[in-house]
Amino acid sequence: MNPRCCFVILALVCIHLTAIGTASADDTSAVKPEKKKPIAICIVSGEHLQPGEIVSYVYKEAGHPDRTLRFCCRKCLARFKADPEPYLKKLDQLEAKDQETPPDDR
Repeated sequence: MNPRCCFVILALVCIHLTAIGTASADDTSAVKPEKKKPIAICIVSGEHLQPGEIVSYVYKEAGHPDRTLRFCCRKCLARFKADPEPYLKKLDQLEAKDQETPPDDR
Protein backbone atom coordinates (compact mmCIF):
# COMPACT_ATOMS: atom_id res chain seq x y z
CA MET A 1 0.00 0.00 0.00
CA ASN A 2 1.17 3.47 -0.70
CA PRO A 3 1.30 6.09 2.09
CA ARG A 4 -1.60 8.09 0.66
CA CYS A 5 -3.92 5.07 0.77
CA CYS A 6 -2.90 4.33 4.39
CA PHE A 7 -3.65 7.93 5.31
CA VAL A 8 -7.14 7.76 3.76
CA ILE A 9 -7.93 4.49 5.56
CA LEU A 10 -6.68 5.89 8.87
CA ALA A 11 -8.79 9.04 8.41
CA LEU A 12 -11.92 6.97 7.69
CA VAL A 13 -11.33 4.82 10.76
CA CYS A 14 -10.95 7.96 12.93
CA ILE A 15 -14.17 9.45 11.54
CA HIS A 16 -16.01 6.19 12.20
CA LEU A 17 -14.74 5.97 15.78
CA THR A 18 -15.69 9.60 16.40
CA ALA A 19 -19.21 8.94 15.11
CA ILE A 20 -19.57 5.94 17.42
CA GLY A 21 -18.41 7.98 20.43
CA THR A 22 -20.81 10.82 19.60
CA ALA A 23 -23.78 8.48 19.25
CA SER A 24 -23.17 6.88 22.64
CA ALA A 25 -22.71 10.27 24.31
CA ASP A 26 -26.15 11.36 23.06
CA ASP A 27 -27.83 8.15 24.24
CA THR A 28 -30.72 9.21 26.47
CA SER A 29 -31.36 5.72 27.81
CA ALA A 30 -28.58 6.16 30.39
CA VAL A 31 -29.80 7.35 33.77
CA LYS A 32 -28.26 10.64 34.77
CA PRO A 33 -28.33 11.91 38.34
CA GLU A 34 -30.96 14.58 38.84
CA LYS A 35 -29.59 17.90 39.93
CA LYS A 36 -31.54 19.35 42.79
CA LYS A 37 -32.58 22.95 42.76
CA PRO A 38 -30.74 24.71 45.60
CA ILE A 39 -32.86 25.72 48.57
CA ALA A 40 -33.37 29.50 48.64
CA ILE A 41 -33.20 29.88 52.43
CA CYS A 42 -30.45 29.47 55.00
CA ILE A 43 -30.97 26.14 56.78
CA VAL A 44 -29.72 27.62 60.06
CA SER A 45 -31.46 31.00 60.33
CA GLY A 46 -34.34 30.51 57.91
CA GLU A 47 -33.46 33.80 56.17
CA HIS A 48 -33.88 34.11 52.42
CA LEU A 49 -30.51 33.94 50.68
CA GLN A 50 -29.42 37.18 49.04
CA PRO A 51 -27.24 37.03 45.93
CA GLY A 52 -23.74 38.25 46.67
CA GLU A 53 -23.99 37.38 50.38
CA ILE A 54 -24.30 33.59 50.11
CA VAL A 55 -21.66 31.48 51.89
CA SER A 56 -21.26 28.07 50.20
CA TYR A 57 -19.83 25.03 51.95
CA VAL A 58 -19.25 21.46 50.73
CA TYR A 59 -20.28 19.00 53.43
CA LYS A 60 -18.43 15.69 53.20
CA GLU A 61 -19.58 12.57 55.00
CA ALA A 62 -18.02 9.13 54.54
CA GLY A 63 -20.23 6.82 52.48
CA HIS A 64 -22.44 9.68 51.21
CA PRO A 65 -22.15 12.00 48.24
CA ASP A 66 -20.79 15.48 48.92
CA ARG A 67 -23.46 18.14 49.49
CA THR A 68 -23.06 21.79 48.66
CA LEU A 69 -24.83 23.82 51.31
CA ARG A 70 -25.62 27.54 51.24
CA PHE A 71 -25.82 29.86 54.23
CA CYS A 72 -26.74 33.52 54.67
CA CYS A 73 -23.55 34.30 56.65
CA ARG A 74 -20.39 32.85 58.20
CA LYS A 75 -22.00 32.72 61.67
CA CYS A 76 -24.63 30.30 60.36
CA LEU A 77 -21.91 28.20 58.75
CA ALA A 78 -20.09 28.05 62.11
CA ARG A 79 -23.32 26.97 63.86
CA PHE A 80 -23.82 24.28 61.24
CA LYS A 81 -20.26 22.97 61.65
CA ALA A 82 -20.72 22.80 65.44
CA ASP A 83 -23.76 20.47 65.11
CA PRO A 84 -24.65 19.52 61.51
CA GLU A 85 -27.20 16.74 62.15
CA PRO A 86 -30.32 18.82 62.94
CA TYR A 87 -29.62 21.15 60.01
CA LEU A 88 -29.09 18.23 57.60
CA LYS A 89 -32.45 16.80 58.69
CA LYS A 90 -34.04 20.20 58.13
CA LEU A 91 -32.43 20.39 54.67
CA ASP A 92 -33.71 16.90 53.79
CA GLN A 93 -37.23 17.95 54.80
CA LEU A 94 -37.02 21.15 52.75
CA GLU A 95 -35.73 19.28 49.70
CA ALA A 96 -38.47 16.66 50.02
CA LYS A 97 -41.10 19.39 50.30
CA ASP A 98 -39.60 21.17 47.28
CA GLN A 99 -39.73 17.91 45.26
CA GLU A 100 -43.48 17.60 45.99
CA THR A 101 -44.21 21.14 44.75
CA PRO A 102 -44.90 21.19 40.98
CA PRO A 103 -42.79 23.65 38.94
CA ASP A 104 -44.35 26.96 37.88
CA ASP A 105 -46.18 26.82 34.55
CA ARG A 106 -44.54 29.58 32.56
